Amino acid sequence: MNKLGILTKGIIKENPVLVLLLGLCPTLATTTSAINGLGMGVSTLVVLVCSNIVIAILKNIIPPKVRIPCYIVVIAGFVTIVQLLLKAYLPSLDAALGLFIPLIVVNCIILGRAEMFASKNGIIDSALDGLGMGIGFTLALGIMGLIREFLGSGTAFDIPIYVDTAITPAGIFMLAPGGFFVFAILVAAVNYFSKGKAIKKKEIGCEGCAMVDTCGGTCDGKEAGA
Repeated sequence: MNKLGILTKGIIKENPVLVLLLGLCPTLATTTSAINGLGMGVSTLVVLVCSNIVIAILKNIIPPKVRIPCYIVVIAGFVTIVQLLLKAYLPSLDAALGLFIPLIVVNCIILGRAEMFASKNGIIDSALDGLGMGIGFTLALGIMGLIREFLGSGTAFDIPIYVDTAITPAGIFMLAPGGFFVFAILVAAVNYFSKGKAIKKKEIGCEGCAMVDTCGGTCDGKEAGA
């Protein structure tokens, strides 16, 4: 795959939220406003790019048997840096995102890209992969946050929209049911406009599993899919 393809695949074709359906916990929890969604997305993007680069550099040094713990240590280091920067320069955003910033350490998007891409490719490709996936994640959270904020509180980026109108915001969009509803609509839209090509059924089994080297392919595929 060429450099442009690596960069753009994470935006639509393999969008981590709307296509791969990863990282849904922070997606649903932090998208009560566009600013919070974008803040979470950009924080994850920075960690994703930096960790991909470092893991690509160290991939031939890290022993295979301890690669996952090593990846987590690298990711945790960059998450700590991002959190300290937010506390210093954007304390209000840090307070709004709360626990979900440190939880980036265990975000399956970041660990998944480290295992499936950065550990098998060069520095430039790994950086582009992290950038593309991060942009896709940020766009998904930003759009979802903007929709929920607009419908649920009548604002957009904290700017009042429903002023001097008879429209009453639907508060349910600021709650979990509204988050699931907006998320479902966005996933359906991606599926509709891509004519079903973006979202494909994944077979459950050992082939392609990120942990196949650890278990040696001894697990029962049928049992795993049960």
